[in-house]
Amino acid sequence: MLSTIKRLLIGRPLKSTALGEQKLNKTKALAILSSDALSSVAYGPEQILIVLVTVGATAFWYSIPIAIGVLILLTALILSYRQIIHAYPHGGGAYVVSKENLGVLPGLISGGSLLVDYILTVAVSVSAGTDAITSAFPSLHEHTVLIASVFVIFITILNLRGVTESASILAYPVYLFVVALFVLIGVGIYKIATGSIPPDLHASIGTPVAGISLFLLLKAFASGSSALTGVEAISNAIPNFKHPAPINASRTLLAMGGLLAVLFSGIVYLAYYYGISPKVEVTVVSQIAEQTFGRHFMYFFIQGTTALILILAANTGYSAFPLLAVNLAKDKFIPRIFTARGDRLGYSNGIIMLGFLSIVLIISFHGRTEHLIPLYAVGVFIPFTLSQTGMIVKWVRHKPAGWVSKLVINSIGALISFTVSMMFFITKFEQVWSVIIFLPLIIFIFHRIKKHYESVGEQLRLSTCEPTMPIEGNVFILPVSGLTHVVETSINYAKSLSAQQIIAVYIPFEREDETIFVEKWKKWQPDIRLVTLHSPYRTIIQPLMKFVDTVERKARESNYQVTVVIPQFIPKKGWHNILHNQTSLMIRTRLLYRKNVIVTTVPYHLKK
Repeated sequence: MLSTIKRLLIGRPLKSTALGEQKLNKTKALAILSSDALSSVAYGPEQILIVLVTVGATAFWYSIPIAIGVLILLTALILSYRQIIHAYPHGGGAYVVSKENLGVLPGLISGGSLLVDYILTVAVSVSAGTDAITSAFPSLHEHTVLIASVFVIFITILNLRGVTESASILAYPVYLFVVALFVLIGVGIYKIATGSIPPDLHASIGTPVAGISLFLLLKAFASGSSALTGVEAISNAIPNFKHPAPINASRTLLAMGGLLAVLFSGIVYLAYYYGISPKVEVTVVSQIAEQTFGRHFMYFFIQGTTALILILAANTGYSAFPLLAVNLAKDKFIPRIFTARGDRLGYSNGIIMLGFLSIVLIISFHGRTEHLIPLYAVGVFIPFTLSQTGMIVKWVRHKPAGWVSKLVINSIGALISFTVSMMFFITKFEQVWSVIIFLPLIIFIFHRIKKHYESVGEQLRLSTCEPTMPIEGNVFILPVSGLTHVVETSINYAKSLSAQQIIAVYIPFEREDETIFVEKWKKWQPDIRLVTLHSPYRTIIQPLMKFVDTVERKARESNYQVTVVIPQFIPKKGWHNILHNQTSLMIRTRLLYRKNVIVTTVPYHLKK
């Protein structure tokens, strides 16, 4: 049944030879990898206004120069990551760049930041999309967490079906969103040009504002820079592109940067000219659409496509998180299960883990986007800074042709990214302070996992392993609970292995049961030694473990190997297992941690 449900949700397994068919062309890659960056125009401009509104609506004109600053940063990042794509065509992004040029610690800081950032990508995107839905339908506002969690589950299943299939589905809402915003911006500018929008809704640029400060403007700039999250995703996911992957990735990055610049500028300008003020339950894009079209078809079309791309922007995280996890797992900093491909050739373990942690985050923050965005943004600007710094070191060390211009581009990107990171820590410390705790914690965990893998490798290596002792004979211990076909099958199995000694162990709770069982055993298996261990406290595990330890100590003196043979019947139907006490499972679990004891399970399959 479970297999049928899995096939229905995920689809039939794909052969490894079909991996090339799962690569993305530029059109699909733009949709699946740029959705996070493009969707941020739905909340990036709003974050600027949320800061400026603290000193009054008159300060909204500052959103224009702040937006210009954000566009300068965007240009620097696009040019910088374009260089990273060509310098590191196998992907890995900030983690690989930082590790190779700055060292392991900066690499782990980048990797850890991005892992958390992609979890936040999913949580922020889905929460923002849910906000767009509840803005249009306020009655759903109290169900925000449930709606967001359902969307995460849907996107997780979609990605488990494979990169190509998810990209084919996601391309439509992404491009619909782009078209919808172009229509909104175009109609809005047309109405402004024709005088349909009163010019007195906003303060003129240059109007003096009481209470404004450089600190506040930098805070607004840092908040607006949240619109640039997701820019790095393409450099992480180069292996997902069709050949030639670096060229296709580079062109996709430029296309994304151009679209993001136009959409961000348009929304900021319309919000300023319309005099839009941020509200708790109504997004800025919703207010602009309502003033431009009224609550008619186009308003709901824009809200619908905005909600779709905000929700599906989470797919950027699903595309980049598993690939980053693969790089970290190959370097032994996280579990190796993240390197395994699933039935549909995607890295299923990374996808499932990302979905689970995102839901945990949504529930923890009650789906409140504004509480997640600062943490989300600072998590990505730290890797921005480190990757740009790593490229600076690379150019200075190797000095390839044209390295001076490349150095200048990366230096500008590093400087601005560092400034934005510092602004987040200074201006939003109460919301991002947890970064100071979780980054060292994640790096500590990375090192512990690495140390474990190195220790395991050292112990298993033939050149360093302790010499194994020769085995002179075998002692089989057989826990029994009755005279059954299961026990008979296990005894026959032990005999077939030429055991020097087979000891059946029976653990009664009552003396009367012990006497009766001993008599029956002598008649049934007189040639098999039976040991009874009376258990007045009605436990099987403790007396059995003590007996095994005693036999193991004596056997070791004679170089004998102790094997515990566990009889176990297997019900025909899986749900029948809940009707039995699973004693064999508990015994096996405890014995696995006993040194020098081999555990063997002999299954007996029931027929009905």
